[in-house]
Formats: sequence, C-alpha cells, structure tokens
Amino acid sequence: MSNDRNVDFVLRTIEGRDIRFVRLWFTDVLGNLKSFSISPAELEEAFEEGIGFDGSSVSGFVPAVESDMLAFPEADTFQILPWRPSQSGVARIFCNVCTPKGEPFEGDPRSCLKRISEKAESLGFVPNVGPKIEYFYFADEKEPTPVDHAGYFDLTPYDSARDIRRLTTLTLEKMSIPVQYSYHSYAPSQNGIDLRHCEAVNCADSIMTARLVIKQVANDQGLFASFMPKPLAGCSGSGMFLCQSLFGPDGENLFWGTEDYHLSELAHHYIAGILRYAPEFALVTNPTVNSYKRLVPNGEVPIYTTWGRRNRSALVRIPVHKPGKHQSARIELRNPDPTANPYLALAATIAAGLKGVEDELPLPVEYTGKDVTDAHMVSMGRTHLPRTLGEAIESFEQSELMRAALGDHICDFLLSEKRREWNDYCTSITDWEKVHYYAGF
Repeated sequence: MSNDRNVDFVLRTIEGRDIRFVRLWFTDVLGNLKSFSISPAELEEAFEEGIGFDGSSVSGFVPAVESDMLAFPEADTFQILPWRPSQSGVARIFCNVCTPKGEPFEGDPRSCLKRISEKAESLGFVPNVGPKIEYFYFADEKEPTPVDHAGYFDLTPYDSARDIRRLTTLTLEKMSIPVQYSYHSYAPSQNGIDLRHCEAVNCADSIMTARLVIKQVANDQGLFASFMPKPLAGCSGSGMFLCQSLFGPDGENLFWGTEDYHLSELAHHYIAGILRYAPEFALVTNPTVNSYKRLVPNGEVPIYTTWGRRNRSALVRIPVHKPGKHQSARIELRNPDPTANPYLALAATIAAGLKGVEDELPLPVEYTGKDVTDAHMVSMGRTHLPRTLGEAIESFEQSELMRAALGDHICDFLLSEKRREWNDYCTSITDWEKVHYYAGF
C-alpha cells in the first residue's frame, strides 16, 4: 500500500541507522494511541501483506468472533524516535487498519479521514490544517498541582516550563514536525504549541505524535503533562484550535479572496457549513464530560455558532490578513479540545465545511460580541453549542451528515461508549454535592 520508492528508502535507512525495533502506530476510535513492535526483518512483508493483530482487544474495533485485523504501515510516515538509544534504535510508522481481505476497516479513524480527504480531492480540494494545542504541566499525575504561576506569553523566571518547551520543540523537529510557536498560555502551568499547517492526514499524524512527545519530555523532566480540557476551576481551559483551508491541485489557496475579509466565496460556504453542523459534530471535537466545563461564557471560547474576525469567543475566527501572504488565508475553529481523536475531529469538521460548499450555504452576519443574549442569538439564526456531553450525544445521534462522514461502525460505537460515560457521570456523587447537600437538609 506504500510507494515502492518510500519503502526502499525506509529499508535502507533502517539498515544504515541500526534500527532494531519498528513500532507500528494506530489509534482506537476514542483516539488512544496503540502500538506494537516488529523486527526490521518483518517490515518488508508488512508493507506488502500487512501484519496481523487481535482487533477484539482494541476499543471500538471488532468482537472476539471477528478479531483478526491487519496493520499496513505507510512508509512515508517513518520516523526514528529521538528519545530512544541511537544504537539498536527504535522507529515508528503509522498504519492503516484493514480487514483480513485487505479492505479499509470502517472502524479505523485514520482510514475514515483518508476517505474524507479523498472525497475533497475528487472535488478539486486539498484540505490543509494547522493545529494549536494547549495543555498543562503538573507536579504529578495524581493531582493537578501547578508548577508555575506565569501568564500568557510571559517571559519570567516563574515560567518553569520554558526549557521543557524547548526540548519538546527540538524533539518534534527531529521527527520532521515543524513547530511555529511554543509559549506559556493563559493559566498557571498552561502551555501551547502551534504546528505548521499540512495536509489533513499528516496533520492528524502530527497531533498524535505531538501529544506523545509532550508527555514523554515532561515525564523525562519529572513532570506530568495533561490534555484535560478544564483541570483547574477558575482558570482558562485547553483547546485544540484547528486552522483550516482548502488548496487547489496546483497549490493555490482557494480560501483567498480580494474582498469580504480577504476570503473567497468558497470560504464563505465552507464557514457556513461549519456553523450549520457544529452542534452535530461537537461530540467528536469535544468528547468528554470535562470538555463542556471549558465551553462556558468567558469571552475566550465559543458557546454559539458564530464567526468573527477579531472576536475570540466566536466559533470560527478569521485571522487578520497579512499583505502578500495569500497562502495563509484560513479560518480558525475554536471549539475543539485536545481530548478529541484528531482523525475523527478533522474528518467531521472537513465534512461539515464541504457540505456547506456543496449546498452553497450563505455566510451569516458576522458576530461582533455586542449582544450575547439567547433571544438575540436565536433571532440572528445562531444556535447554542451543546452545554453538556448529554446534549452533544443527542445532536450527534440525529445527524445524518456525521453518520455519512464517519460511518455506522464509528458512530454506533461513539454513541454507545459516550452514553455509558455520561450515565456514569450523572450517577456519580461529587464533592460539590457533598459540600452543598450532605448536612444542609
């Protein structure tokens, strides 16, 4: 399934760099990174025939009676893991999961995103995405104890994570993942890293790699990195902002326009699709109970299906255009958080944008943030994003677009798993309830 030239390069590199272990990476439906190692001697056969594994042991894949699955490595995702020894080293390759017949497995998130990307390409579009990932460093994994009290972009001795961010950036760049920015974010111990835009599947691969590298480097430095959207009450939560655009086959940015905020009519329709279907894909972009404790009115995160140029509380923000930088015309989707499976989050949001293009949906009036009452938003045709995981489940379940984009297998598993998670939360007794009700009646 991989290009022969890429396969030859990988095999030569493994021999020349003394690679003794090759880790095959893929994700389950929930976005957990999975891996198993093979020897270099098995790799050539893996490229041709795949490597079998037990799919019944992977969350959201198949039952025990249909357990056999095949992992087909993609040679162009080969990278040496720089934190492993240089002698008898370790490399990784992302895989596409297939059935025993060699057909794409409908429960494989990476294959799902590839299918959406191929649909876009059939329409003459190449989706490009640049992610901005926020996260926290804590003293240990048992309790979210901040290790600094610095603020946004602070350059002070109190920013204890500056050396860890530098090591994280260097590690990612050794794996051919360019980092545009790394910085201290708003809350105590909160940090951010922006990756350079690339084609959608490569972007999702980069997000999965970045999440592992961030945790690996933090662990090596005696800290714990958390992607929990809202680990601290009273502080900003962590988002995973997705800057999206569509390019043509010739490399031209199709979102660029000379008028209307320097966005093309195509971009207008794409934004309208995102706004129309945002409540339906929220379960994918914000998949946990904790996700919705971040999406509250505070002027920094979206709670309605709105767009705007300078307003960071809009769901879709239009970054300021730089003269002469036509290729950088893009939109920034601000509701996703870093607990999302990046393959499914990109598949769902790109599908929504493409649906807007297909149906030529009109772009609503820009949101300025001057009036945020529910009555005003309803009168303007805006809808509220789901307030809880339970509301997100209901919107997702009723969505024909999400079922068409993600497929029955993934949709049915997500609904089953997230209903269980929501029911567990709703029947749990929290510390807040004990404080307010235990001795009060």
